[in-house]
Amino acid sequence: MKKTDVLIIGGSAAGLVAASTAKSNYPDKDVTLIRKEEIVMIPCGIPYIYGTTGTSEKNILPDAGLLKLGVNIIIDEVLSIDKEAKMCRTKEGEEFEYDKLIISTGSIPSIPKWLKESDLENVFTIPKNKVFLDEIQTKLEGCKKIVTIGAGFIGVELSDELNKIGREVTLVEKLPHILGLAFDEELAVEAEELLKSRGIQLLTGVGVKEILGDRKVSGILLENGEKIEADAVILSMGYRPNTKLAEEAGLKINDIGFIKTDQYRRTDHKDIFAAGDCAEKRDFITGRLNGIMLASTACAEARVAAMNLYKLSVVKTFAGTIGIYSTAIGETGFGAAGLTEALAEREGLDVVTGSFTGIDRHPGHIEDSHKQMVKLIASKDSGIILGGEVIGGKSAGELINVIGFIIQSRMTIVDLLTSQIGTQPLLTASPAGYPLIKAAEVVARNINKN
Repeated sequence: MKKTDVLIIGGSAAGLVAASTAKSNYPDKDVTLIRKEEIVMIPCGIPYIYGTTGTSEKNILPDAGLLKLGVNIIIDEVLSIDKEAKMCRTKEGEEFEYDKLIISTGSIPSIPKWLKESDLENVFTIPKNKVFLDEIQTKLEGCKKIVTIGAGFIGVELSDELNKIGREVTLVEKLPHILGLAFDEELAVEAEELLKSRGIQLLTGVGVKEILGDRKVSGILLENGEKIEADAVILSMGYRPNTKLAEEAGLKINDIGFIKTDQYRRTDHKDIFAAGDCAEKRDFITGRLNGIMLASTACAEARVAAMNLYKLSVVKTFAGTIGIYSTAIGETGFGAAGLTEALAEREGLDVVTGSFTGIDRHPGHIEDSHKQMVKLIASKDSGIILGGEVIGGKSAGELINVIGFIIQSRMTIVDLLTSQIGTQPLLTASPAGYPLIKAAEVVARNINKN
């Protein structure tokens, strides 16, 4: 029997941050991290190994930081948790006794039950596992026509990367628009036009009925009867929480399949915490359970869990999930945070919106200037900002993070209009035409009109 003060199961984003935060906040405690993978992938960088970086070797989460802090890293698989005895058993036959446990077992690719043909050769999901990702890359080298099913962020980014290296890519999405859960229609349409201009064939508003082939995939059959030829099919249909270990240990699972947790990331057992894709998510604004899985969210949850292991702090809590997304298609960045206008209206919120399109440099003829559009969604009665969306250059990613901070701070349109900003010609938009502030002005006018 081996003993440790803090045991962390899972070594991706949540596990890494939980381990480093635990050791930093409780340096006198022995911290042990157990993970299955010898080498851990950077989750958000996975699509880019097929085009931009060209190899998974350039997309690795390093262990050096954890080792320097004194975290013990063990490559093994935890098979069971005895929550009463406070002990775990592993595949290698080891037993670990712990004082505090953080479960960060992540998520696994989702495959719909109707898709029985997914075991055909050259039908792939995108797991967060280097060995499998390398195998997929090798097999895709001999494929010319590729169909991606599912146009969320992974599906869009992976399709664009494969297109970069000369593959004929068809992207199929059952929703009316790509990225349809994160963006309102007017932004999704712009993303679609960009992808089409880059040579990707888009099929939206239609689902897949069947994957065709005899041992090896030959194509897909759409619900409208159309057949699409394919040498390979990539299933990018979301992920589901990996909660098997927690379920078998008797921990409570919520109604949509995540480990039930509180604002400190505690499970129903006081010494067991959960963070990351496997842990419960509640929308920051509506309080509803949701299934948002993001590495950034996982890291925030992991910090909260690790900071509260031995002493709860009422100011170190997780107040709810704000979906903060960003991606890039060529030189154009897209970002979204909080509620879309469509989702706010479906929730019954009375909202006012405003958009402004400007330039992210000043003057606009500076060489790397890019159109920058900001849309804000605010509560009509309070002016509190509930969501935002951005199209711009590469600064779009940081700008949407700022909007995420604004939402989490429950800032109002007036707060934003009276905020001070810094600008510089080579780095930002003009102070007189700063798109974020100008969008707030439009919202304010719309509120006043009503």
